[in-house]
Amino acid sequence: MEDDYDMDDTADDMGEENYERGMRDSDSEDEEHGQSNDKIPDTSSADARKGKDIQGIPWEKLAITRDKYRQTRLDQYKNYENMPNSGEAAAKECKPTAKGGMYYEFRRNTRSVKSTILHFQLRNLVWATSKHDVYLMSHFSVLHWSALSGLDTELMNVQGHVAPREKHPGSLLEGFSGTQVSTLSVKDNLLVAGGFQGELICKVSTAGIGPYEI
Repeated sequence: MEDDYDMDDTADDMGEENYERGMRDSDSEDEEHGQSNDKIPDTSSADARKGKDIQGIPWEKLAITRDKYRQTRLDQYKNYENMPNSGEAAAKECKPTAKGGMYYEFRRNTRSVKSTILHFQLRNLVWATSKHDVYLMSHFSVLHWSALSGLDTELMNVQGHVAPREKHPGSLLEGFSGTQVSTLSVKDNLLVAGGFQGELICKVSTAGIGPYEI
């Protein structure tokens, strides 16, 4: 989570207490471990097989073990619920899991690209359109990150002035600036971003990930 946005109005609308909690939960674990995303190297499947933590957390240097930390979090952390007892209801429908079971195959964890989410209740700000293509919000930029090349490409920046290329009934011809993106969708060469003030930005591409045109 970053504070690059003007968050005052949004925080009031969504609840001061929940907003503050979202900010606390953002990068708190990195701060606890005394590391920044820029300084943590990628973790490969080969590293994981040698015993390295897949999140890059140096447990051997900490005063608490991973198991103890996890148990403490389970005991003390309380999920926010819009609907009372929704967690218990969902748990009844979940299949029980066994520790040590194979539920996924780890390949790589990278910290070279960092998503920034304005509020902890927001969803749909990270999209994967394939096994190797990820789209995400990073500050005011919509980025595409390739797991194959390890490179990120900025597809759209909404910090400055954004205006439509074509005239359509109901569109703001003067455009808008400093859009606070609250939702994102990418599919079939169409990228759509929605803002807190009702902004809707659509970009299309005829070449996969870009270039996009508004």
